[in-house]
Amino acid sequence: MNPLAEQLNEIIIKGNPHLMEMLSNIGKNLFFPKGILSQSAEAKEKAHKINATIGIAKEQGDIMYFPSVMDSISEIQAVESLTYAPSFGIPALRKKWQESLYTKNPSIGNKEISLPVVTCGITHAISMFGEIWVDPGDVIVLPDMMWGNYNLILSLKRGSGFSRFNLFTDEGRFDLEAFEACIRSEAQKHDKVITLLNFPQNPTGYTITEAEGNRIVDILTDIAEGGTNVIAVTDDAYFGLFYEEETMKESLFSRLMDKHPRLLAIKLDGATKENFVWGLRVGFITYGCPLEGDAAPVYDALARKTAGCVRGSISNASHLGQSITLKSMQDERYVAEANAKFEILKARANRVKEVLKDEKYNDAFEAYPFNSGYFMCIKLKSVDAETLRLHLLDKYGVGLIALGEKNIRVAFSCIEESEVQELFDIILKGVKDLSA
Repeated sequence: MNPLAEQLNEIIIKGNPHLMEMLSNIGKNLFFPKGILSQSAEAKEKAHKINATIGIAKEQGDIMYFPSVMDSISEIQAVESLTYAPSFGIPALRKKWQESLYTKNPSIGNKEISLPVVTCGITHAISMFGEIWVDPGDVIVLPDMMWGNYNLILSLKRGSGFSRFNLFTDEGRFDLEAFEACIRSEAQKHDKVITLLNFPQNPTGYTITEAEGNRIVDILTDIAEGGTNVIAVTDDAYFGLFYEEETMKESLFSRLMDKHPRLLAIKLDGATKENFVWGLRVGFITYGCPLEGDAAPVYDALARKTAGCVRGSISNASHLGQSITLKSMQDERYVAEANAKFEILKARANRVKEVLKDEKYNDAFEAYPFNSGYFMCIKLKSVDAETLRLHLLDKYGVGLIALGEKNIRVAFSCIEESEVQELFDIILKGVKDLSA
């Protein structure tokens, strides 16, 4: 049991021990993680200079947004916002998002995929995936560096096991050998294997290359051909924010969805970060798999099961959030707005790379590979990450996220390009303070 859960249980027992007798097994094991959210809350209070903790995008001191999103808010009628939405999601939005998947992922071609089901953000999509496809005891293959909320959603609440592989080689590439060894080992033990692949990756900001992506597809296809059922889930939360030429510009979903009947591809994505509307909580679940005969009835059945799961959890995602998202995507400014925000974030990522070329940082930390998304990570060489985080927060008013003993996550999405040099100089100063 997690120590944080034990602390909460002790408090409950002290107040009324009968409450502990009433809690379900999951209830007894639940806790609020002391991770990114709690560190961000501390930073919000103390980081008066630079706050690089937030998993959103900002510019000029304000939240980054599309004008088409903000303009649509005042135009939406009551019937488009205050009534219940279908548990499947608004039909027009589902169709519009499906059309966008074909546009953004040319490898899908003219092959059929399911009509996406709308969820309350990607976190809810992951939860729905877990309820529909993951049984207690199932093993999910994940990298050693991953989004911490997977633990809460899939391990604690669904009872799944995690099999972890090393994310990067010494040369700074996706560790294909480690991934292959890990998933083949699980395939030898189980008749179903699940892997959850997240690119651009949180927390590292890494996206695989075309060659790496093709090799992953080959590995999973080969396992399916060997008689093991494979579920390949793509968490595409930060999709589209690819900053380098060799970076794969499509979702792995598009390469996996037609490879083998035993290989099911599930795409989890959303307007949340792609459209810079985090609080609207609009996500999607889409299925792709080779099917016999007419695919439509099968995809409809999967959508009905998924919508039933949504109905049994939150009933339906926000009608208002869906309507705002749909109107923005229908606006003629939409593509230009997305491109403009992309260029801002790309410039920040490039500035981080430029600044970190300076050898003065080498003795203090090194950067993990990154080429996409909102984040990048550094590996500290001599000081503890949490100790440094608190020191930078208290002495310099700088907020960062500590991950484990040696890793720090920097959200360049929420700092200005002009702040990058100063931020890393302060981190270096903090390391020297503690080393002295």
